[in-house]
Amino acid sequence: MKISRIARITAIGAVAALALAGCAANEAAPEGSTAPEGPTLSGNLVGGGASSQEVAVAAWTKSFQTANPDVTVDYDPAGSGTGRESFAAGAFAFAGSDRAFKTSELDELTFEGCAADSGIVEVPAYISPIAIIFNVEGVDSLNLDAATVAGIFAGTITKWNDPAIVAENPDAKLPDLAINPVHRADKSGTTGNFTDYLAAAAGDVWTHGSVEEWPIASGESAQGTSGVVQAVEGGAGTIGYADASRAGSLGTVSIKVGDEFVPYSPEAAAAIVDASPLEEGRGEGDLAVKLDRTSAEAGVYPIVLVSYLIACENYADAAQADLVKGFFTTAISAEGQEAAAAAAGSAPISDTIRTKAQTAIDLISAK
Repeated sequence: MKISRIARITAIGAVAALALAGCAANEAAPEGSTAPEGPTLSGNLVGGGASSQEVAVAAWTKSFQTANPDVTVDYDPAGSGTGRESFAAGAFAFAGSDRAFKTSELDELTFEGCAADSGIVEVPAYISPIAIIFNVEGVDSLNLDAATVAGIFAGTITKWNDPAIVAENPDAKLPDLAINPVHRADKSGTTGNFTDYLAAAAGDVWTHGSVEEWPIASGESAQGTSGVVQAVEGGAGTIGYADASRAGSLGTVSIKVGDEFVPYSPEAAAAIVDASPLEEGRGEGDLAVKLDRTSAEAGVYPIVLVSYLIACENYADAAQADLVKGFFTTAISAEGQEAAAAAAGSAPISDTIRTKAQTAIDLISAK
């Protein structure tokens, strides 16, 4: 649907007022940065979206503000859906999202914060496994195949000692306890990625498709990543899904891939992204990845989210364009990815993806 200019939030006024300060040269810019040399940047950069990126964005912000001390970055981790909608409405200068815009959405939307006829830039900046987390006393880890995971979240497997779970975990002490699945209450890219896996790998059990809003009434709902983790921690027999960086001390699931059960790890998440192609039919700066959820390749973990940084290709204001371009360059740099990995346990993007992402970021300009 078209989004009216009336939908702009007053925050965009502050973003549009950004200005370059003619102060000391930026000597602390990350290696490989193509942000403008010379004067450092100044102003307030407003973005928001995926809660999965919150810790990584904080790490990137610290690096970006160290190089540009007159810049502040405000990021609202309100969820991927809110991030995309607010960016399209012109309220955010950039968005974080656990999925790229669909091509059908790009055909329908008017991006109010972009210059007229601007395309958008979408770069994969944050790669992380989605952990299946659970809270069952005396059980720290489980092996599950796609059909069993789908049955649990579809509500057809309701007890922890169900034969399907026991068969894959013969040595675990599984209680006669009801399973309480916890899902996101908000529109979420994490939900979209999780249900995309269920639909691709166990579509005969999970018949609800790949969706960002939880489609059935079973289980417990919780707001955001933090809400899901808190609900699983606070209940007995609970199970949920969340960005792996937030799994903490909860029990986690290894997923059957081929003939092996693979635990989540940054390395296994990065492996499936590098093995997956880019989607066809997109613009030059739109690097949406088509993930292969059914891969049987050794060491691949299929429940992974690729979270994107999304921006206008052209902004009406040059200062705004420079801020977004500089922040994105910091995020995808080797140093930025290492900082995010240390803080959030994410998987650094490969050099191949970084080169493509930097080429896309270099398209950001004023018009």
